[in-house]
Amino acid sequence: MAKRRFIYSPAMLVATAVALLVPLAGLALLIRRPQLDVHWEHHPSHFWLVLITAALSAVLAYSTGAAALQRGDPRVLFVALAFLSASGFLALHALATPGVLLDTPNVGFVLATPVGITIGSIFALLSSPNLTGPRLPRAMRWGRLLRTGLFVLMALWAVASVTRLPPLHSTTVPESADGILTALAVPSVLLYAVTAARYLRLWWLRPSLMLLSMIAAFVLLGEAMVALVFSRNWALSWWEWHVLLLLAFILVVAGVRIQWHEERFSDLYLADTVSGRRELSVLFADLQGFTTFSENHEPGEVTAMLNTYFEVAVPPVVRRHGGEVDRIIGDALMVTFNKRGDQPDHAARAAAAGLALQEAAAVVRAAHPDWPQFRVGINSGVASVSLLGTEGGRTHTVIGDTVNVASRIEGQAPGGGVAIGPGTKALLPEAVTESIGLLDLKGKAEPLQVHRLISLRPTPTPNPPPTDTLT
Repeated sequence: MAKRRFIYSPAMLVATAVALLVPLAGLALLIRRPQLDVHWEHHPSHFWLVLITAALSAVLAYSTGAAALQRGDPRVLFVALAFLSASGFLALHALATPGVLLDTPNVGFVLATPVGITIGSIFALLSSPNLTGPRLPRAMRWGRLLRTGLFVLMALWAVASVTRLPPLHSTTVPESADGILTALAVPSVLLYAVTAARYLRLWWLRPSLMLLSMIAAFVLLGEAMVALVFSRNWALSWWEWHVLLLLAFILVVAGVRIQWHEERFSDLYLADTVSGRRELSVLFADLQGFTTFSENHEPGEVTAMLNTYFEVAVPPVVRRHGGEVDRIIGDALMVTFNKRGDQPDHAARAAAAGLALQEAAAVVRAAHPDWPQFRVGINSGVASVSLLGTEGGRTHTVIGDTVNVASRIEGQAPGGGVAIGPGTKALLPEAVTESIGLLDLKGKAEPLQVHRLISLRPTPTPNPPPTDTLT
């Protein structure tokens, strides 16, 4: 614990701030003493430096994007878009190295880096507010649309640069202080500064190495834009902003590597992702008679049986009906619906998933009559979406009475059937069910009415045959 206090102490923050100011001090020195700003033009070094930086940013964009989509967290999604913007345009800048793609770079390649970093500053700022409630799904939808737009923009920029289409065809725009670079640098520096300040406030409330790495990266990206404006082409100051970009992404990668592999970006999660409330549905399934089967068979046979069942039971639940597998423990399966707040029809999804699971499992059991069979329990209601555990063992799960009741209902469900609680039944008025009765569930003061789900819609009554009305 003492080590943790040292890492996140105010003194450490001050030391980090001083270290981040060193590049600006070095840049100021080079500007005041041009004789120190030596010229070194080495094209291979430029190509690999920028390409490695782009690759690191791409790795971060992919990993943060995957975490954002899995958890439904718009903050992490906008961070991913900031990394993606930097990665794509940096890769284009690497291709600007003379002799790589074209004999001479054009303005499209030259301006790729400042454009990408500027767009990234907008996404960084969008990641800083603490969104809550119904704004989360809307922000995720906008984030996905913006991601598509960003890919389209980068593709069009690349085509226009390679084919020398106007206005990106000119070869006379130097990579030095001019109106274009200044127009891009000023707003991006301000946006990165505001973003860093907001993340600093978040760090003060819940100190973490990941947040500190992000703050440092935003500051370095802003400083890189300052250096880009004032540097001289192929001079030491020019190389400085390339190195600053590399350091920014190295810091975040280092923070990611140090974090435990489970919920690696949890320190960036919004408050609702870490500890929020959702109206959702929870599905539990396990194998009736699994203990007896395990006692009478070798472990290898038990494993083969489980894998055979899960291979056919999990895909329809996840792919067809959008469930999220929370955990698999032995023969038990827990699946959540609307955990991200983007499935208003969660009860119908869970019910359809339960029926599909049993349908798929029935095919397997028909070929193996001696195997145990699944029983499924579903309940709907409000639950807490929480990040549980600490470094070395974190999990993002749901807890609460809704979850507990779903587990208890599953324990009372008939083999091969799907049992639903009153919360789920109330959300499925057209479902065909039959009463299992009032059940005394462990932990509940009053018995609970539980139903067996037959189908989601009544079977249409066939039209009677026409009768001869002639007399």
